[in-house]
Amino acid sequence: MKKRSAFERLISLLQGASWAFVLIGAFSFFTVFYPFGLLSGIIGAFLGSLGGFFFVVVFEIANIQIEKLEETKKQTKLLEKLVDEKLLNN
Repeated sequence: MKKRSAFERLISLLQGASWAFVLIGAFSFFTVFYPFGLLSGIIGAFLGSLGGFFFVVVFEIANIQIEKLEETKKQTKLLEKLVDEKLLNN
């Protein structure tokens, strides 16, 4: 298992908090709009969860970019090693 940096752990924490905001927003908006009807409650729950979903997506994109950077660094090291071997053999 790879060791994660403090920044990656912070992003994971914030992503988990964003999921909590999704649930809290959906529940609170549902309870506010439910007296106006079930459909209104469901629409309200959807609207209440949008803010949290936005941050879930933002933090997931950040996590993907970090993974992409790490993979690019690994590939760069391998390519440099291959170039060095090729130069030594010629």
